[in-house]
Amino acid sequence: MNQAPPPSEDCAAHCPLAGAPNCHDVCPAHAPQTLPPLDFADTTERFRREATRGVCDTGRYRLPYFTWGAGPPLLFIHGVSDCAESFVQPIARLAAHFRCVAYELPGGRGDGARVARYTHADLVRDVWALLDHLGIGQSYVFGSSFGASVALAAMREQPRRVPRAVLQGAVAWRPLRRAEKWIARAARFLPGTMGRVPLRRKILDKVHRWAFEGRGEAVWHSFVAATGRTPIRTFGYQALMLGQTDVRPWLAEVKQPVLLVRGERDATAGPAQTEMLLRGLPNAGRVVIEGCGHMPYYTHPEVLAEVVRQFLTPPA
Repeated sequence: MNQAPPPSEDCAAHCPLAGAPNCHDVCPAHAPQTLPPLDFADTTERFRREATRGVCDTGRYRLPYFTWGAGPPLLFIHGVSDCAESFVQPIARLAAHFRCVAYELPGGRGDGARVARYTHADLVRDVWALLDHLGIGQSYVFGSSFGASVALAAMREQPRRVPRAVLQGAVAWRPLRRAEKWIARAARFLPGTMGRVPLRRKILDKVHRWAFEGRGEAVWHSFVAATGRTPIRTFGYQALMLGQTDVRPWLAEVKQPVLLVRGERDATAGPAQTEMLLRGLPNAGRVVIEGCGHMPYYTHPEVLAEVVRQFLTPPA
């Protein structure tokens, strides 16, 4: 069984469920309970059997997406050098409660995107194009890492269409260091995919492998493969856009409820980033998943799915 982590002072101070009676009995991020574990092979097979794939022409690129489940719509937006299928494990649990939609950001192989001309505003326009394509007038949003900035911009632009959101591993402003900027600029001119980058596997082992302990080799290999599909040039443009995106000046305009989910040991989106978002957003709460890094959708999918479900499900 997957044991939910014990209470965290950081979480307890800002958890949106903390005002409820017996909070520790209902919040899986710090409740003394167990959650049924997801079987990776079974989840993958269910995804192949039950999910529906499609392509939406946004006018800027041919946007690949999949839908899975039934209920209120819940849109998933991934981050830099990631992909929609990274969310399959938590969606396998959430599909019983929501119509989950996940899509690929522009720059994938053969999608026709001119990533060199893309702006952050274009990414938000793609959100509306996809929702319109699917006939969805209003949707919850789950934004991961850089995808959280797209979710926030969408909430600001059309608040009625996005009534609340979960932002995981979000950053308010993360300018690139000099070496990172040089690497990102050079990457724009390199062929191939991220999976072909020299020493990439060793770097991933050093930075992320610890968080996958107990999940099984199949989950780790899935992560390595999924994050290796991004073209290197797309990674370069995504990284530069990340470094240029500063959401702090307009956070106060996002009035909808927001839940910030952070891994306790997330080196990408640390406590300082979460504090900036909490100070700027007028209606935000925070949940910290203990023993977790930057990718809970791989390493802690059971807890993540339950946190999302509870935050987005109206009380009876």
